[in-house]
Amino acid sequence: MAQSFLTSAHVLIIGLLISIVPATNLAAAITPDADVIAVEAVDHGSLGWTFSVTVRHPDTGWDDYCNGWDVVSDQGVVLKNNSTAQFTRLLLHPHEQEQPFTRSQNGIQIPAGVKSLTIRAHDIVHGFGGKEVIIDLATEQGPGYKINRN
Repeated sequence: MAQSFLTSAHVLIIGLLISIVPATNLAAAITPDADVIAVEAVDHGSLGWTFSVTVRHPDTGWDDYCNGWDVVSDQGVVLKNNSTAQFTRLLLHPHEQEQPFTRSQNGIQIPAGVKSLTIRAHDIVHGFGGKEVIIDLATEQGPGYKINRN
């Protein structure tokens, strides 16, 4: 008897969850994270660095999309060319029809002593949490990244 009750309870809970999450947002609810899949970093000397970051996220429209990415130093500092910006690179609209997509940001200064960077992406519903790329500044190429020095 208890086995039957548990099975019925599980079915009821699953039914309630499905009714709460619209079918169009079910994929985003299951895999919410914005993943960084590739980074190209170009060192322009005193002009700073340009980062071209390729991101994949199941954008569904204005209610759930990747809205930015960050370059984070090994000391935990988010590097930006504008100290008041929300992210290293703010993304202003969804990219439902362009997946994955690449956007660039220039003028990023990397402080002396920084040895590695973490590139992470953010979505408006779930925040950070997807795949990140870690760049070793002493190595020209590694998993998910390439460095060009001018």
